[in-house]
Amino acid sequence: MDPYAVLGVEPGATRRDVTAAYRRLAKEWHPDRRQGDGAERRMAEINGAYDLLRAEAWLAHRRPHASPQSPAPPRFTHGAWLAPAIRRALGRELLGVLEPEEDVWLVTPVTTWASPQALLAASDRRLLWLLDDVVTGRVQTLRYAAVTHVEHRLHRPRRRVATLRVRAATGRRHDFGDLRPVTASAVARRIVAARTSPARTQLA
Repeated sequence: MDPYAVLGVEPGATRRDVTAAYRRLAKEWHPDRRQGDGAERRMAEINGAYDLLRAEAWLAHRRPHASPQSPAPPRFTHGAWLAPAIRRALGRELLGVLEPEEDVWLVTPVTTWASPQALLAASDRRLLWLLDDVVTGRVQTLRYAAVTHVEHRLHRPRRRVATLRVRAATGRRHDFGDLRPVTASAVARRIVAARTSPARTQLA
């Protein structure tokens, strides 16, 4: 997926232009206005593209001399099976811990208890997140098979921001804040589906 094409903006578009394009398309394809599987798939594409571009902007802000459009150096091959937009949004540190053929479907900025600036990725088998302002243990992971409980909560009063709360089998709780409600809901559904699927044992 090319997130710029999905949102109908040029590569390098400003954050304001990206946000305006997202809002326009979200209104057009919102489930309250359109019905059917085609509309749901289109809305999922729009949401995914917006999250990717937010993640790219998050990384670019922390690497001021690197363009978000600049490809990874040829010698760096981690995540070669992923779409270029996903690789750009993940950045070097998250790419470096990917397992062979791990399919990442979401990358988005979040906040956590340990770091007010973090980057969350969700793959076909686990959550991965990068804590931006810590020195050691910057990259954390949690397999879906190790999750015992997951929920998402909307923040009042406007309910435009959500927190994803995940509890691991070890008893440790992870909270990912400042998520868009649709993103938090999608991650929670994916985790539940992975935990209840027959292939769960393959995720362990």
